[in-house]
Amino acid sequence: MDFDDRARLDTSQVRDVRGRRGGGGGGMPRIALGGGGLGIVGLLLVLFLGGGLDGLGVTGDTPADPGSLEDCQTGADADQQEDCRVVAVVNSVQDYWTQSFTDSGRSYREATTTLFTGQVNTACGAATSAVGPFYCPPDEGVYLDLGFFDELSSRFGASGDFAQAYVIGHEYGHHVQNLLGTTDQVGNDTGADSGAVRLELQADCYAGAWAAYAADTDSSIFAALTPADIAEGLNAAAAIGDDRIQEQAGARVNPDTWTHGSSEQRERWFQTGYDSGDPGSCDTFSGDI
Repeated sequence: MDFDDRARLDTSQVRDVRGRRGGGGGGMPRIALGGGGLGIVGLLLVLFLGGGLDGLGVTGDTPADPGSLEDCQTGADADQQEDCRVVAVVNSVQDYWTQSFTDSGRSYREATTTLFTGQVNTACGAATSAVGPFYCPPDEGVYLDLGFFDELSSRFGASGDFAQAYVIGHEYGHHVQNLLGTTDQVGNDTGADSGAVRLELQADCYAGAWAAYAADTDSSIFAALTPADIAEGLNAAAAIGDDRIQEQAGARVNPDTWTHGSSEQRERWFQTGYDSGDPGSCDTFSGDI
């Protein structure tokens, strides 16, 4: 994965509160379960690696350090620094969805990604890093502790820059679902054929559709996106399937508890989005999944 060295980065789309206490009490993360705001593996990590989740209506805010991303100016910086790479991926994802919404006669509203360490306050409540990356519908924000990427590699065997990009693309898929009203139509049910699983698989498909856009280096800020990069995204999708996480945690594979879909499903729907390059192909709510 290589960015165009001359591409200019827009750091206004990323808020950096790393190193600051995000507020809220201690204990396990408490994220409101309404909508698609759990992130890729948040619920499963907590359920199978300890702790629990429930709803909490706490709101809060932590001011960003305006100079914390000052080194993130160009694509060359994104090639060298992880936080700058996040900025570049966020810029690319939002460029794609702005264009996609415009083409369909809609208006896209940008979401801010917040980088934090340890704990953060959101309109969905106070969350710790243990919940993993997540999207909070009420404040339309993506939240990410960069330490998760180390966990993604060491615990789940999903390494590589584009594995990280897939995570961001998935969370922005939830933002798109929120803007389109899809999130509001899904309850908090679980199971292999549940609305929750279908919502997550659609976010995977949306991430794949963005990846197809990113691979077109004539229209994106990428200088190169190779089949090996896409393979990293596919591997990440498969690595965090419900069945794989249950097996790794030493638990019995129980489809009745699934919230995100199997490894095969997650990989297949990401591939569907990538092959088509069209979010219209991401109808996970009709027929079998």
